[in-house]
Amino acid sequence: MRHLKAGRKLNRSAPHRRAMFRNMVTALLERERIETTEPKAKELRRFAERMITLGKRGTLPARRRALAFIQKPSVVKRLFDEIAPRFADRPGGYTRTVKIGMRRGDSAEMAIIELTTRAQDLETPDGEKKKKPRRRPVKSEGDAGEKKPRKKKAAAAG
Repeated sequence: MRHLKAGRKLNRSAPHRRAMFRNMVTALLERERIETTEPKAKELRRFAERMITLGKRGTLPARRRALAFIQKPSVVKRLFDEIAPRFADRPGGYTRTVKIGMRRGDSAEMAIIELTTRAQDLETPDGEKKKKPRRRPVKSEGDAGEKKPRKKKAAAAG
């Protein structure tokens, strides 16, 4: 029986699995969105959310624990300074997994895992809050009834 044996093995040894998830968490926090297989994405969620929770604590011991797992010190700095403050009011659920279909080569189920509030979603390049796009563009008065004339088919040379 496998009582209390949490986590997927993903057909890898324990050190390989640990190294893979360290790489994936580093990439997710660096890019805020990555594409991977669905089982890996679901398992990655556990580690990523734990790191963001450490970032929300903001203490020196929490930073050291994050540095022990995340491979780039620059990503840890970004986690504590930029990413964690975005989730200050949220009690969990920092990531979103979206299924995107099957991979062409081996039909593995693929998914995108991303942070729920991404920096790109919050601000535009000008630093202003981003507005939601309109669903249908508004037609200007000049475009109302005008249509482009159709090209006549060339007469068949006979």
